[in-house]
Amino acid sequence: MDKEIGRLNELKDQIREHDYNYYVLNQSLISDAQYDELLQTVRGIEEDYPELITNDSPTQRVGGEATDQFEQVTHSIPMLSLSNTFDYTGLEEWQKRAANIIDSTDLIFSAELKIDGLAISLIYENGTFVRGSTRGNGLIGEDVTHNLKTIRSIPLSLNQDLPGHLEVRGEVYMPLNAFNAINQQRSEQDEPLLANPRNAASGSIRQLDPRITASRKLDIWIYSLTEYSNTTFTGHHQGLEWLKELGFKTNPTSSICTSLQEVQQYYEYWMNHRSELGYDIDGIVIKVDSIKLQNTLGFVGREPRWAIAYKFPAEQTNTKLISIGLNVGRTGSINPFAILEPVNIGGVTVTNASLHNEEDINRKDIRVGDIVIIERAGDVIPHIIGPVTETRTGKEVPFRMPELCPQCESPIIKEDSTHRCSNSSCPAVFLESIRHFVSKNALDIEGLGEKWCASLISNNMIQKLSDIYKLNISELSTMDRMGEVLASKLVANIEESKSRPLDRIIFGLGILHVGSEIATLLAQTYGSLQNLSEASLDDLLAIDGIGPKIAQSIKDYFNVESNKSLIYELEKLGLNMNSEVKSISSNVFTGLTFVITGTLHNLTRKDTEELIKTNGGKVTNSVTSNTSYLITGDSPGSKLTKAQEIGTTVLTESEFLALMP
Repeated sequence: MDKEIGRLNELKDQIREHDYNYYVLNQSLISDAQYDELLQTVRGIEEDYPELITNDSPTQRVGGEATDQFEQVTHSIPMLSLSNTFDYTGLEEWQKRAANIIDSTDLIFSAELKIDGLAISLIYENGTFVRGSTRGNGLIGEDVTHNLKTIRSIPLSLNQDLPGHLEVRGEVYMPLNAFNAINQQRSEQDEPLLANPRNAASGSIRQLDPRITASRKLDIWIYSLTEYSNTTFTGHHQGLEWLKELGFKTNPTSSICTSLQEVQQYYEYWMNHRSELGYDIDGIVIKVDSIKLQNTLGFVGREPRWAIAYKFPAEQTNTKLISIGLNVGRTGSINPFAILEPVNIGGVTVTNASLHNEEDINRKDIRVGDIVIIERAGDVIPHIIGPVTETRTGKEVPFRMPELCPQCESPIIKEDSTHRCSNSSCPAVFLESIRHFVSKNALDIEGLGEKWCASLISNNMIQKLSDIYKLNISELSTMDRMGEVLASKLVANIEESKSRPLDRIIFGLGILHVGSEIATLLAQTYGSLQNLSEASLDDLLAIDGIGPKIAQSIKDYFNVESNKSLIYELEKLGLNMNSEVKSISSNVFTGLTFVITGTLHNLTRKDTEELIKTNGGKVTNSVTSNTSYLITGDSPGSKLTKAQEIGTTVLTESEFLALMP
């Protein structure tokens, strides 16, 4: 057996080296036939000795069976999004904001290509790939480990003996040659073509059958080290070089820039040469290179202050503006939108576009009947740049905001550049509020779409939001096209929605400026709607990620008596107004904050965190003056140094276990 183990490990090392050379360094040291022979030899040994099969074996890259579904993964460190700028002025403003915080203009930047793909997290334990997940909503993603193993440039084990927990993040993409080959094949088989490489990559990574994913020839660029306790480098760019040494595929175009002028040169070069890359990019990413300064700058909302995306000009085309429609939002805002002759932009058929407001329409001199320039950047709603004035015939009609609401005919009032319906009980406002409350990201009441919401309102069956939970089968059955079966199903779905987590309810209430991520943050911080409603403005501002505008909006919402009454009624009707709290085994750690670093011998990191939480304690990622204990294992790294500097009590694994009741 020892002989077979030695031979197997030798072969796996050879294959790993050849994979690294071929998929990361783009050089081949052996023929395909020789590579296949090595792989077959490994497969033969594993067939004779199945107990020797490990997760990092090259035979485990492509799974043979389809999975039924993707499990959810909670990111220990949120996968945040980046703020954007489309011009140099925005870049300068970003630098000024950063410089003001650190009180220095002496900044070094790391410039990188912004890959148009799918953000992915990869986790390694003791050098072996154990889990990969999508970004999801930034807090919770999908476990797509099985599919990621089909991407040959993702190492199943690292080039160095690396103990402990490591997380990296990157962008999965579909190379243009693979994309074109797939569409050629689909065309020959008379199948619908894939719209663009980004959507193709996203859809491929979510295939239930990993064999399909493997056939799509996906690739990845790793762009950051997210978590590892034992590093010596001080800059982000140095970190990328270290990741390359470990076997990760990092983009060779990344560059250090000592000024914004150099960043602009990098931007202009790749904007003009992106067609040479073989994959899609939609801009560049600029990061403050110093890791120390990154930590100082921190985050605002869901965006890091130390990084920004500098986007390339969006795709544009021309089409005819047929008419201008008006939407009434859930805050009463009157929002004009363009109704267009259908036109294809970047693989997407566009029929509507944003027009922002009346002032913007007049400033651009956009008229009904104009040939207009349409722009679409990434996934944002298309918007009109302006008219093609030389095509005008004289029949084009200027736009004027009506004096009355298109829904309730109440007077329209103007607040700054926004027009609003003066009627707080406007049916359109109420309808939008209901639609938002029952939407997928809120209470997610299946079967209660826009048409049914409108019908229930028009039949006076829903006169306020809480009436949703008073609907019954007998009433619903009387509605046209409803019937008893459909009514029973809808009532069951409504009942099921009562158990939705607190963050979904907070989001569903439609508090101005409170999106799903802020709602999650509020639920985690306060634990109940009652606690949130009693929070002071200072309390809210003390939460990392909540600024003055959001905090004031929350306070304003809970200062309205009707909103308080609504929440009270929803609670009486059985909705969950508290965060799920795991049962506490003891209170031995109540009021104590722990940080874990290094590799533990008897407990996993997850098990340790659970023990702390179920005994009343709190776990954080960074050592601060508020840290009660630092639990250390092998290779503790900089967190131990920080703890020693500020006098935090340091515990070994056995010392921690001795504290347990």
